[in-house]
Amino acid sequence: MRYAETGFNLEIDLTRGNIERVATDPELTKLHLGGLGTNAKLFWDRVGPEVSHFDPENLLIFGTGLLVGTPAPSSNRTVVSSISPQTRLFAFSIMGGFFGPELKRAGYDKIILRGKSEKMVYLWIHDGKVELRDGEHLRGLGSLETAEAVRMELEEPNAAVSSIGLAGENRVFFASIEQGRSSASRLGLGAVMGDKNVKAIAVRGTKDIQISDPMAFMKLCNESLHYIKEREKNPVKGVMPILAGLGSPQEMAVDDEKWHTENFMWGNARTRRKGFWTEDIAEQWSHTMHTMRTRLLSCYNCPMKCGAAISVDSRLCSYMMKCFSKLTYTMGAFADLDFGLRIAQKATEHGVDAFSAPQTMAFAIELLEDGILPASEFPGMPEDSEGRFYWLLDKIVRREGIGDVLADGTHWAAERIGNGAQAYAHNNIKKTEQLPLKLGMLNHMYFLMYSTGEKVNITQIEGNFPQAPFMTREENEEFTKDWPHVPDDRFKRWFEDWELRGENSIPNYPHTEAACEIVNWQEQMHYIDDSIGLCAGLSSFPLKPPFHIHNIPTLISAGAGLEMDEETLKFVTRRNRDLVRANNIRRGMRREDEKPPEDHWKRRFPELEEQLLTDYYLFKGWNEDGIPTEESLRELGLDYVAEEFLETGILKAGGAAAAATGGAS
Repeated sequence: MRYAETGFNLEIDLTRGNIERVATDPELTKLHLGGLGTNAKLFWDRVGPEVSHFDPENLLIFGTGLLVGTPAPSSNRTVVSSISPQTRLFAFSIMGGFFGPELKRAGYDKIILRGKSEKMVYLWIHDGKVELRDGEHLRGLGSLETAEAVRMELEEPNAAVSSIGLAGENRVFFASIEQGRSSASRLGLGAVMGDKNVKAIAVRGTKDIQISDPMAFMKLCNESLHYIKEREKNPVKGVMPILAGLGSPQEMAVDDEKWHTENFMWGNARTRRKGFWTEDIAEQWSHTMHTMRTRLLSCYNCPMKCGAAISVDSRLCSYMMKCFSKLTYTMGAFADLDFGLRIAQKATEHGVDAFSAPQTMAFAIELLEDGILPASEFPGMPEDSEGRFYWLLDKIVRREGIGDVLADGTHWAAERIGNGAQAYAHNNIKKTEQLPLKLGMLNHMYFLMYSTGEKVNITQIEGNFPQAPFMTREENEEFTKDWPHVPDDRFKRWFEDWELRGENSIPNYPHTEAACEIVNWQEQMHYIDDSIGLCAGLSSFPLKPPFHIHNIPTLISAGAGLEMDEETLKFVTRRNRDLVRANNIRRGMRREDEKPPEDHWKRRFPELEEQLLTDYYLFKGWNEDGIPTEESLRELGLDYVAEEFLETGILKAGGAAAAATGGAS
């Protein structure tokens, strides 16, 4: 018997209309757990480096984490993987909500889509019944409209539906896959779904999920729930409100936006507005939130309420918003929160990433104002900032006029526009728009996380180690008194010794060894979550979470029946991390691609940055170009990767690296 997982994947050949229920090898679970780990293995085996993002051979995989659907709090994550139109690399975008648990209870761990349908279709999964249904009547509908239409057509109000809007249909490079209470937003996977002519996937499951040791598993779950209650009663002192508690950043429960609006950048990630947050602004924005926020929401089996239902118009569906997407359109257009919440409703229906879309629109306005693009490219565009954003959003999702260029995102749009436009696509890493956050002094850990993270989303890399020290050593020591989450006590000493100013402050501290280990720990926890399906909000992201490296192995053992301890889990996670990287190395990613935006920090240290990157690569078992070494790959049981890299010349026998090929194209 398979525990926690179902042992079956659903394979859909869209070109032929063929549907198969395929048994999976339990050995792969031991090697890669599930979710991101097994997604990465499928891509290595079946999607070669010659396959492009809109090729029929590209896969689109919805992979549930190993513990998804079990009683473990927040075990609801689905990892959506494909080749990204933005980066041209292996991409993974993660969504919560109810889709993953429904899929598990329907009897499947993954949905694997390949090929392309000749006409628009949607997929209906109901336990053992799986159908590809005609979806032409859904063409042109918004993502939330589509979900409601599908539920009504199926007469199944409890079905979980993942769907795309106009942006996905028209292959906008930053199109999202929306799913009611969550979305797979980053890296344009909605465009891949649209390219395959799949409008929606609806799933309803009623089967049981087996647990290996129910008594031990429920004991751990109950302990975590008790800890969550205590932790919420005792928020971390001295940090911003959205980091003081648990869950994803509690943006939707917070009215005070002084920190974000005065420290993050407005427009095309260039303008800081110190002194913006006045009493009048605070009162106005608080009124907007209390008027439009109808209730706080959580995902499947989670006690946290990280999102909110936002209702801007009684004629339209309310939509779910979370985290910094609350502010992205507001700050992009130099507008107010009322505008931001209203346009975000339209953007959610259209299905676009809330980080890339507003920056792309602000980028277009800058190009117009600076004469890089002529006014003739914007016929009929309103004069006011808010009107311009509505106009640009409509053109982008329909790929009309200049919108057809902008729909490729700032990097690729700048390449097409030329005339110096490349300098305006300044906030990208691996060709993808980042949070509009510009910092003062380079931070060792954040430099490494931004540079080497392959999720291309900082909130999926940063985590359990505080972003900065407290004002005094006494406060640092108070924080570390109750900090059992660290892998080793030396992490406590590194934090205690950290100073805001003085000898042990940035850029002299933390020293390289500490920086490498801290980043590795934070990345490790995210890769664990992304393979077992725990939400980062109760594990890898917040300070002092209920799930950590010391109790997750026992949770996996009791839930899935695997023999798991800390060292084994770390080893499996290293294997998964290097396999994700190997997928991208074979597609051309190299050291030169791993650079944050030039203006990301006010004070940069080029020699230190190069040394940090070199030292981190060495720490990870990679060579100076960021390629896992043959020795490291074989140690991790990735001999097949080592052999391909040697055969193709990516690695040379004896450990030397082949010459870089110029990065991902």
